[in-house]
Amino acid sequence: MTVSDRWLLPDGVEDILPPLAGQIESLRREVMDTCQRWGYQLVIPPLIEYLESLFTGTGHDLALQTFKLTDQLTGRMMGVRADMTPQAARIDAHTLHQEGITRLCYAGHVLHARPQHMLTGRTPIQAGCELFGSASEEADLEVIRLMLEALRVAGINEVHLDLAHVAIYQSLIEAAEFDEQTEAAIFDAMARKSIPELDQLLGDCPPGSPGALLRELARVSGGRDALKKARKAMAGAPKTVLRALDQLQRVSDYLKVSHPDLKLGFDFCELRGYNYHTGLVFAVYVPGYGDAVGKGGRYDAIGQDFGRARPATGFSLDVRALVALGRHQAPRAAAAIWAPADPDPALGATIAGLRMTETVVRALPEDVSVNPAERGCDRILVKRGGQWVVEHIGAC
Repeated sequence: MTVSDRWLLPDGVEDILPPLAGQIESLRREVMDTCQRWGYQLVIPPLIEYLESLFTGTGHDLALQTFKLTDQLTGRMMGVRADMTPQAARIDAHTLHQEGITRLCYAGHVLHARPQHMLTGRTPIQAGCELFGSASEEADLEVIRLMLEALRVAGINEVHLDLAHVAIYQSLIEAAEFDEQTEAAIFDAMARKSIPELDQLLGDCPPGSPGALLRELARVSGGRDALKKARKAMAGAPKTVLRALDQLQRVSDYLKVSHPDLKLGFDFCELRGYNYHTGLVFAVYVPGYGDAVGKGGRYDAIGQDFGRARPATGFSLDVRALVALGRHQAPRAAAAIWAPADPDPALGATIAGLRMTETVVRALPEDVSVNPAERGCDRILVKRGGQWVVEHIGAC
């Protein structure tokens, strides 16, 4: 390794510098403040945990995204968190152990072994909310509305919300009773929306069979009309499929009232987190950006592995992406006061008093030739009549 190579960062890892760092931190605070005003309590999970805890309830969907290391104290395998949702579920089930509804929010870095897509790095700043203890549609609607409010705070108003329900695919694939290899191939083709592959895999299924319904389902997507098409196509489907479609209809109707300008869509091939989610799932998109800026859904099974089964729903956002896409600007800090490099004790006392409400930059001996304006200062401390007073630089 050459001297210059020592300062290189790994691919997908970056420093966040001013003023972007200030914008990200400002938005993080505003999103967390918004969540807390909705009744969500802030938690700060650890950066690393034992693998068993990080993967619990996720169907090992996170295994390939998690950096693994050996704990030098115990010899057990640990992981750097790639998602904070399992940590929140552990806190609810094992640490807090509260009865009734628990609302938690969080924000912090996560680490991905690989970028999730071309638009992100490997160290996103994840913010999110989780609601435990309610299996109601009202809970699902609350987290969706809170997610939309967080996006509004970020300055993102033009969004497209996709709704789906994992029970639809799950019920049909279970009823079809395919062998493991065929089921894996169908899942892969469905997730990639590859209609030709699905036709090849399911073309021999008789009309009205679960396999044929899967083939028809893959062709249905779009706006509110897609829900009507899906209902027509799934007329002979198991009751669990019809109940899921009913739920999508009700949630869609509620959102139409509360957010009349919201663009809604339905994607019945959405299988993200299939082994993780158990019901309604959603993702929100912004025009011109190729991946979801927010996503979430219901995951009722996760707490069971922690010894306390609890219904749960929630969402997560990438704060770094929101700053890049939105119009959020950190509040402009007031210009600072420049203090000279003077050992006078009275100057130190004056600076201490000013720093209760103002930013004061005290010069060091090396700052003799520095222009205070270059350090963001528009005022300066000067000694007048034995007293240190603040004056505007242009008036000095």
